[in-house]
Amino acid sequence: MRGELLPLLIPVLTMLPMSISAGTVRAQEPADLVVVGAVIHTMDPDRPEADALAVADGRIVAVGFGEEIGWYRGEGTRVIEAGGRAVIPGLIDAHAHVTGLGRSLRILDLVGTQSPEEIAAMVRETAAERAAGAWITGRGWDQNDWPVKEFPSHEILDRVAPENPVFLTRIDGHAAWVNAEALRIAGVAADTPDPDGGRIVRDEEGVPAGVLVDNAQALVARSIPSPGPEEREARLAAAVERIVEVGLTGVHDMGVNRAEIELYREWAADGRLLPRIVAYLGYDRETLDWWDAPEASLGLGGADPKLRVAGVKMYADGALGSRGAALLEPYSDDPDNRGLLVTDPGTLAARTTRALRTGLQPAIHAIGDRGNRVALDAIGAARSAVAGDLDLPPRIEHAQVIALEDIPRFAEMGVVASVQPTHATSDMPWAEDRVGPERIEGAYAWNTLREAGVALACGSDFPVEKANPFHGLYAAVARRDREGWPEGGWRPGEAMTREEALACFTRDAAAAAGMEDEVGSLEVGKRADFLVLDADPMAVPEEEIWRIRPLRTVIGGKTVFEAASAAPAAASGR
Repeated sequence: MRGELLPLLIPVLTMLPMSISAGTVRAQEPADLVVVGAVIHTMDPDRPEADALAVADGRIVAVGFGEEIGWYRGEGTRVIEAGGRAVIPGLIDAHAHVTGLGRSLRILDLVGTQSPEEIAAMVRETAAERAAGAWITGRGWDQNDWPVKEFPSHEILDRVAPENPVFLTRIDGHAAWVNAEALRIAGVAADTPDPDGGRIVRDEEGVPAGVLVDNAQALVARSIPSPGPEEREARLAAAVERIVEVGLTGVHDMGVNRAEIELYREWAADGRLLPRIVAYLGYDRETLDWWDAPEASLGLGGADPKLRVAGVKMYADGALGSRGAALLEPYSDDPDNRGLLVTDPGTLAARTTRALRTGLQPAIHAIGDRGNRVALDAIGAARSAVAGDLDLPPRIEHAQVIALEDIPRFAEMGVVASVQPTHATSDMPWAEDRVGPERIEGAYAWNTLREAGVALACGSDFPVEKANPFHGLYAAVARRDREGWPEGGWRPGEAMTREEALACFTRDAAAAAGMEDEVGSLEVGKRADFLVLDADPMAVPEEEIWRIRPLRTVIGGKTVFEAASAAPAAASGR
């Protein structure tokens, strides 16, 4: 009997709204928001494409095609007529520094400067506007972009700002260029020893030459006055504005301290924290002791939480550009140098163990092949010491230069490789000079990692790189700079497909922080975080991917950024 009825039922079932087959939440009630006429890349493997979606109470209630979504339009429904524009899930930056971005937007921007003299002219102009004794700070210089690819001396800054202490951070944050006045105030002299995990660059007579690498930066940085409440608010406002306008709906914020968490919490309560922030605490005693207190984690939830603390950021080594990344063998272009372990291996293992025991996800900065091995060893030791399943997978941040024999260990231990595609295109002019032709095979090796079964997550490390995630999508796919060099891409066998790159900045980034059930794809039940774009990243010529702009950024069903050229939305009934 059942078999006889089935052929009769099939025509009836096909006449029902397709949204039933896709899943619905409130099938008979009108949606708050409907998007129609779009080219939607959902990042849902079960339903990768659609042209319409519906949102209610900040969540997606239907994804499908126009005739299906029409059932969700009511008198009060807001309708976005996409006009054939591409819609993708909100992009997530899996490794960034929100406060650092805000600070960089309010200090000297040295990115792209072509010589120490160009920077000195900027410092001279700033010093003319400042009182004697006021600090001058900036970020973004890179000696690899200069005609003479060497660290600069303090004398260049002394000539233009003799009465103002100057502290200029290298683009990667792992070195600082300072003047004599800054060294004097901090008490750094010829007899000052190098700190553990740091190096004072010195002249031939042993006198500090003006550059401090990795942990040595703190010798001077601790003398810079902390920003007051107004400045902290201004920095966060600048960062939030930039984040949503470039199309980021979520950020994994690395190395956050107590004051930053408390400010984020205030903004979240007031509705001002627009993107979703997944915070990774900096490993300092005050912050971690505070977080261990019962009251610290209160107030992070809510109906649509914008703030979540997931883990703790730790450091294995320095950076490749400043030759502070720890290598197993000496630098190919500096044979007396193997880089720096910023944290002793035993200490790193103990810290990783503490993180796991307190329910925090370890996220370890590791760039050199020795740094990555030490980080893997620390995770292995912690897993041996802490029994049971983990809520969140351990992460290695950057995973930049890896010994080929260590790559399978990532997959064996379930470690996420959190990578930054634009680091590869920024570093490619000199990376092989640093590590040589053999070690480069395990460097920026995204496809090799993926083929070994390693989970990836993509970010930018802003403000080290631009916050714009479309630059990262382009770098992941093309492995070329924005001028198209080199032709064919740098080590193109390690490139991602467009689908892989978009997944890395959406679904995979969400999974790296345990949020895959909430965000990262456009599926029924997930939060309505999405972008309306001016071009389709799956269809434009490859060289145009980095030029794509968001016309609209939507988080939790609310438009938080709209470009002047965005198509208007209107309230509409059926």
